[in-house]
Amino acid sequence: MIEPRGARRVGVVAKSASADAAGVARELVEWLGRRGIEVLVEPGTARESGAAGDEPLTPGARCDLVVVLGGDGTLLSVARKAAGGPPILGVNLGRLGFLTEVARDDLYPVLVEVLSGHYAVEPRSLLEVEQTKPGGERLAYRALNDVVVAKSALSRMIELLLTVDGRLVARYRADGLVVSTPTGSTAYNLSAGGPILHPLLPVSVLTPICPHTLTLRPLVVPDTSVVEVEIETRDDAPESRADRVYLTVDGQEGGEIGFGDRVRLTRAA
Repeated sequence: MIEPRGARRVGVVAKSASADAAGVARELVEWLGRRGIEVLVEPGTARESGAAGDEPLTPGARCDLVVVLGGDGTLLSVARKAAGGPPILGVNLGRLGFLTEVARDDLYPVLVEVLSGHYAVEPRSLLEVEQTKPGGERLAYRALNDVVVAKSALSRMIELLLTVDGRLVARYRADGLVVSTPTGSTAYNLSAGGPILHPLLPVSVLTPICPHTLTLRPLVVPDTSVVEVEIETRDDAPESRADRVYLTVDGQEGGEIGFGDRVRLTRAA
């Protein structure tokens, strides 16, 4: 748990390719500077806003707080890179704002309180994702919201083998599977019929997407569990060439996965 304290070094990250976010970033850097706060600006934000701050905000840079200006997508991207680092304050300049809770008009009043140490830190869990191909090649990701294994737009149903802690849970045909953290339970998981979880619960939820069965329903498991998904849809037969399967992490990263690939999910350290 990170103990609240007055922030003296603040990082600033703004949504890319957004003139609105760049303008707010520029104002924020000036506002912080006038109060004697050291400001670290993410290089892309500095380039687009013209606000360089005192030094660049790079992975591993030491700061007391990171202010994210944008929508939930921007915050997700920053959270994956800053896992285990300083607290993140999300300011909603986007549409949904499930994660970026601070409204634009409340930015400076909230910052006055935060800079004085009057705030609480709410920890959120992440998932470690490892994709292993039959030849041994491995790809690694981190997820704050969810990990989705799903068919492409033109594919038929895919076949999945799901195990938890080495025990078979189900072998089934469906459009896919969502593995969600409590933070992500209000996203794709909710749309697929999964439950809303309190964000501090130490669990994950496994929610099938349109399964071709009456008995397979969302499953909540401890976040200490090891969840593995294996693709059993063959992709080497002529009739299966269009049956593409994709791994998507937080809606932002991932790629195609094929027959025999295994996806392993654990709680991030």
